[in-house]
Amino acid sequence: MSKLATIRTSTGTRAVKLDGDQHIDLGFSDLREYFAAGSPAPAADAPTYPVAGADFAPVTQPSKVVCVGHNYANHIKEMGRELPEYPVLFPKFAETLLGANDDIVYPVETEALDWEVEICVVIGKEVRRATDEQAAEAIAGFTVMNDISVRDWQFRTIEWTQGKIWEATTPVGPYVVTPDEVGGVKPALEVKTVVNGEVMQNDNTGTLVFDPVFLVKYISTMITLKPGDIIAGGTPAGVGQARDPKVFLKVGDKVVTSIEGLGECVNTIVEG
Repeated sequence: MSKLATIRTSTGTRAVKLDGDQHIDLGFSDLREYFAAGSPAPAADAPTYPVAGADFAPVTQPSKVVCVGHNYANHIKEMGRELPEYPVLFPKFAETLLGANDDIVYPVETEALDWEVEICVVIGKEVRRATDEQAAEAIAGFTVMNDISVRDWQFRTIEWTQGKIWEATTPVGPYVVTPDEVGGVKPALEVKTVVNGEVMQNDNTGTLVFDPVFLVKYISTMITLKPGDIIAGGTPAGVGQARDPKVFLKVGDKVVTSIEGLGECVNTIVEG
């Protein structure tokens, strides 16, 4: 049973494990290195850091982030689309990621900045062409992502990537929570987005069209998933793009994306 994080310290980033009001140093600079080393127990004399005031870095520096679109039935309906037969996939890159409490600098190129709360699968073991059992074993845990989307760029073409890869716009964290703490590898957890105190999204991961095990199995068919890689599981209904009239983030807004048992990302939109 573990809650794991990567925090910023005066000597660089460190992979840590939550233990009461302290973080225990796991002996690695981030969780990607920790998972790749086989997730060893911390040393008996490992340094500790106070939880209070912790500066969370992105939970991992992944070799890849694979995002899933249209994975909640309600969101698919609000966007006017049919339920997909197969997962809708697009990439992100490590440069897009922020810590759970970092500010989000408003991109000057957009007038349509949107929120998307997502549960993320974090890979703990290398896996390719996984069986169901292998896919489940490869899941180190789950974390929270706010897949901030630049909608006016996203919909310039039928392919979404250009609206999803804006540098330093995607908070992820604060913790990677192991499956045993949240009901297993197919958890049913409340997901929520709150903007300036108003609830914008509220759903449950139990309604995912494609569950975490299926996603690991499916994606690993195409490409090797490595320790620290992230699969973002899609967002529920309530995005600003689908509202009438549309509602988008602006400078000064506070956006909180949370998932039951995993924690929350709390971010302020600031001027660049």
